[in-house]
Amino acid sequence: MTVRTQSTAETEACGAELAKQMLDDAEIPPFVALYGDLGVGKTAFVRGFASVIAPGVTVRSPTFALVNEYKAKPRPLFHFDMYRISNEDDLLSIGFYDYLDRPGICLVEWSENIPYALPDDYVRVALCKDDADKPDSRTLTIEQIGGAGA
Repeated sequence: MTVRTQSTAETEACGAELAKQMLDDAEIPPFVALYGDLGVGKTAFVRGFASVIAPGVTVRSPTFALVNEYKAKPRPLFHFDMYRISNEDDLLSIGFYDYLDRPGICLVEWSENIPYALPDDYVRVALCKDDADKPDSRTLTIEQIGGAGA
C-alpha cells in the first residue's frame, strides 16, 4: 500500500491506522521496520502508532538511548533507533534479540542498518520526501514481508 501525506499530522495518522489494523488482525506481525532518510518522519509515524497502543506516552527518538520501552496494552512497545548500530555486537549489547523473544511490538527506525537481524515476518514502512516545494510531503510504502499477509 502506498500513501501520500502532506503534514506531520497525516504521517502520524498513518502510524495510528497501522496500529489499529495490528490490534484487529493477529496475522500482522508485531515488528515494524522503518526505512528512510534523516528527518523523513519515522519518529512521527511511531508517535501516531503509539497514540493507539500506548495513549498518553511521550514518544521521543531513541537516538542516544537506542531503545525506549513504553508500557502499553495489550503488550508493550519497544522503539529502537539503529542509526548508530554498525554490527551484530552492537545489537547484542542492547539486548535486541531478547526483545524479539518478549511479548511486545517492536518498531525499529533505521532498519536498513540491520538487514541481517530482521525477523522473517515483519511490516516494512518506507518513508521518503516527495517534493522540495512541499517540505512536509511524504510517500509511505507499507507492506508485509513474509507470513500470511505477504
